[in-house]
Amino acid sequence: MGPSVYVKVVGFRDVERHAINTLFRLSLGRPTSYGLWTPEAPVAPRLALIDLDAYEAGLALASPGLNPNLKMICVGRDAPASAWRTFQRPLHWPDVVQAMDSLFAPAETLDVDIDLGDSAAGVGVPPGYKVTLLVDPCKEDRMYLRARLALAGHTEIAEARTGAEALELAKIRHYDLVIVSLDVPDMDGWELIAQLVALEPAIGSVIVTTADKSWHVREQAEASGCSGLLEKPFDPLQVVELLQKI
Repeated sequence: MGPSVYVKVVGFRDVERHAINTLFRLSLGRPTSYGLWTPEAPVAPRLALIDLDAYEAGLALASPGLNPNLKMICVGRDAPASAWRTFQRPLHWPDVVQAMDSLFAPAETLDVDIDLGDSAAGVGVPPGYKVTLLVDPCKEDRMYLRARLALAGHTEIAEARTGAEALELAKIRHYDLVIVSLDVPDMDGWELIAQLVALEPAIGSVIVTTADKSWHVREQAEASGCSGLLEKPFDPLQVVELLQKI
């Protein structure tokens, strides 16, 4: 079964294209799924994601063949008046997914239908939201987990690349879920987890991620108070199953 919504993607850097492709792949099996539109697709695109900083964007927007009724989500400055939504970099991909879902997802499948801008500005997290902290020096791994978390309903997410950053964030804000890579560059990963687990008020759940698949790592994760372990490279099914338990 193909995607229910084809999306025309114009421009974007390689790392952003990777994030978009990941979002499309992870949407398969949801009530509303997304796929990359190409001229070979069986239907016309229903949405366009346009990088206004790319040369191709000017050509696409000036094309006489542009469908005036096509919904457009633009990234960058000087968006055309016809743009439905506009985002600025650095991109927060869960917000982009939420904007897409607000257009196409059935109302009963939407987790929320409010703008996250107020919470991002520090006004506070709406009731029912789970606040997550991702701790990983690898940008690609953080982007993957962001996308997976967004599809699981975790849309309020902070990031840290080092243990020191993670501890600083955790001391000034309570997190319902912290996902920690053992590969943090500035301290031992298990020591970081011990400090996070010992914080008051207690973090809701701590999940450890590692490329080490040995049995003693799982035992140490359990003994350290972790709620689960994710192996790298990430297995989508394992991620889904663990997030469903949190």
